[in-house]
Amino acid sequence: MSRPSVAIVSPAVASANNGNWQTARRWQEFLDGTCNVRMTQRWPDDGSQDDVVMLALHARRSADSIEAWASVHGDRGLAVVLTGTDLYQDIVVDPRARHSLELAGQLVVLQDLGAEALPPALRGKTRVIYQSTPSQAAASKPDTVLQALMVGHLREVKSPQTLFQAARLLAGHDDIRIDHIGEALDPVLGEQALATQRDCPNYRWLGALPHDGTRERIRCAHLLVHASAMEGGAHVIMEAVCSGTPVLASRIPGNVGMLGADYAGYFTHGDAAALAALLVRCRQGQAASGDVPADPLLARLGAQCALRAPLFAPEAERAALLRLVADLM
Repeated sequence: MSRPSVAIVSPAVASANNGNWQTARRWQEFLDGTCNVRMTQRWPDDGSQDDVVMLALHARRSADSIEAWASVHGDRGLAVVLTGTDLYQDIVVDPRARHSLELAGQLVVLQDLGAEALPPALRGKTRVIYQSTPSQAAASKPDTVLQALMVGHLREVKSPQTLFQAARLLAGHDDIRIDHIGEALDPVLGEQALATQRDCPNYRWLGALPHDGTRERIRCAHLLVHASAMEGGAHVIMEAVCSGTPVLASRIPGNVGMLGADYAGYFTHGDAAALAALLVRCRQGQAASGDVPADPLLARLGAQCALRAPLFAPEAERAALLRLVADLM
């Protein structure tokens, strides 16, 4: 029996190396053994005459492809995968993004709370597929300093200003160090990062780094800081969780949907003082003495993340993806 032809539509290109691209590439790898699968930025394209399933990432940016598919196939075989921009911005203000939701046979969100952003009438055709990453053994980490790491290109939605402000609040704490990985997509934020690095010896902006090197720095950090204003389901969170590195995260739906409602490492989005206080508490958990009792927060975060790690296993994502494709056919 011939294998079904599946198109994955992703507006992101390989050079972007962002979450959309990584998801599309990983899904192509998962489906390669059972389907004839290709990635494209726009449908129809060469080979599209044989397609029986289309997986479209991004309701607004893939709207032309979604409409083209629906004009030929209706909702049969069509799934739309919703990003954070879709859920928490575009479907509120963009009619074409909302129309993409209506046209889809299935909607996919990437974390537990994603469906709550959708109109109630559409939630019945919505499923959660957690993204995944291979697990790595936790690194041996010194207890003489607390090493925090933030990963994300410098742009407004990632809220790097919160980290800059927290670094300034902690400038007198030589035992709390903050590294920051990401390209300055917003030049103004790049200037702010340089200014923070100049004024705060405990903060380093490392710029853009290759993925493998970034993943190793995540594994070796005591904490990942994720301060975003909006997320659909951040890759970097699952990479930290699956590397034995707990997370301090802004309390937004995309992060709560990844880490769970009872997670102890949240701070209000934009609240640099709250982030700094959490970092101090985690450091106190390392540096307990006879005069200063240990704060169990860092250990508690590690235990909570370990319980979430199986959600982000590659075999779980592959099984969920194969179920989706089977249902679409």
